[in-house]
Amino acid sequence: MKFFWKTTLFCSLLMVLSSFSIHKFYVSIYQIDYAQEKKMLQITSRIFVDDLNTILKIKYNQTTNLGEPNESPNDIVLLKKYLSENFSIRVNGQTKTVNLANKEMEGNVLICYYNVKDISKIKTLEIQNSVLHDFAGDQQNIIHTNLYGKKQSFLLTPGNAKALLKP
Repeated sequence: MKFFWKTTLFCSLLMVLSSFSIHKFYVSIYQIDYAQEKKMLQITSRIFVDDLNTILKIKYNQTTNLGEPNESPNDIVLLKKYLSENFSIRVNGQTKTVNLANKEMEGNVLICYYNVKDISKIKTLEIQNSVLHDFAGDQQNIIHTNLYGKKQSFLLTPGNAKALLKP
């Protein structure tokens, strides 16, 4: 439990400090909570928006303006496409659709809110997260989960982009 809070505090501090200057750390944070009464996973991600815009340009050969006043609907389409290719959830062995519900900016961090609906019970939860691994070889995706009141954290890297939970 102490590790969870120390990691969360460190990463939050890192992101806040990084939002005021050019960042040199490649870290994204994901929080995955199971809302049993709603039968859904609620997911929040915090990703540096400049890295997302850069990888979308590299991958799809189109300039995007995520988080800027001139952001276009096509920018969101490309974001969703990239996320669907690099972030997936399997519940009880079945791949589930991850829906981007909303997003907002905080400094230079894009906060995205997702949900995965129609989950009555979780026996296993597999998370595959290679977001930005194709951008920076030292990209780290920190995953915090809260399933049935049990909290766990995982560090996903280009060499290890999957986590398996059995609550």
